[in-house]
Amino acid sequence: MLLADLSFCPLLELSNQGVWGMSKPRIAIVTGGGSGLGRALCFELSLEGHFVVVTDLDLESARQVVAELEEVNGQGEALELDVSSQEQVEHVVHDVVRRHGRLDYMFNNAGFAIAGDTIEMTSDQWRKIIAVNLEGVIWGTMAAYRIMAKQRFGHIVNTASCAGLSPLPLSTPYSMTKHAVVGLTRSMRPEADWHGVKLSVACPGFIATKLFDNGVGLGKMSFKTTTALGLRLAISPERAAKLMMIGVRRNLAIIAFPLHGKAMYWIQCSAHWFGQILAKKAVTDFHRKREQAEQDSAAKTPTTAGTVCHEAAAKGVFERMLRPIHALSETAGTSRRSHLRLWP
Repeated sequence: MLLADLSFCPLLELSNQGVWGMSKPRIAIVTGGGSGLGRALCFELSLEGHFVVVTDLDLESARQVVAELEEVNGQGEALELDVSSQEQVEHVVHDVVRRHGRLDYMFNNAGFAIAGDTIEMTSDQWRKIIAVNLEGVIWGTMAAYRIMAKQRFGHIVNTASCAGLSPLPLSTPYSMTKHAVVGLTRSMRPEADWHGVKLSVACPGFIATKLFDNGVGLGKMSFKTTTALGLRLAISPERAAKLMMIGVRRNLAIIAFPLHGKAMYWIQCSAHWFGQILAKKAVTDFHRKREQAEQDSAAKTPTTAGTVCHEAAAKGVFERMLRPIHALSETAGTSRRSHLRLWP
């Protein structure tokens, strides 16, 4: 085999560290790796033989993931990390590179969600979701980018959402931050290519993670009730991680999955008018149902009435907004290829 062909062999690696990279496993950092999609990504990376740095705000959950990786002969370490702190992110990235001598993957995955009528958003909630979902990705991207540019290799993968490709009324703060992550990644990708660095943005649909339990509901509306239909469409974190890694290996600019996520992307790209209709109808239904629920609950206590009206409104709106996508998923769900095919 010619030396120039070694980069195509999965057991060997051409890098600034030397031609023969078999003695050093690739190093991957995953933020939000203690649960959900982040945890599943850690296992996928470990299966490929990478050393996984599991970071999470909850250090104990990160340690648990590392312990589980080691049980199946994986390698990794757990570090506490608040991605909203630029200082912490830079310290973790530089410390990992100092000790391991390289950085091959940076998965900026940490985030949380807020759902409900945007008029209910407080200033603190705006600041928090921007700090975690957007600034956290910026700090992680830039810390890894500067190191990878010097190495002339590396891959940064930012987790956004299908809500970053298509408007998602009643999840406006979440959708706004994910649109920004998509814009950041896609705009930087040609720049990074000049320095030998790869950038991809993952845009999953609904995934059955703790996000449904821990998401913030605005006002008296519960997050889980708002996203009830999304939970029915959701795929497992393990399935999501496998689909995501297919796109990473192919170095896709946008990794949209599963079928209902790609359907939302298609509607935005090819049938923008249909997406606008769904969005307007969602908002209109929300307010009509809330008004009706308030009238029907007039005899109840104020607390109970408020909760009932918000939850009834939210449930009806999301069911109507996502029903066409749900139907499309069921119609095409029998095709295995349609689930595995990713957007270029």
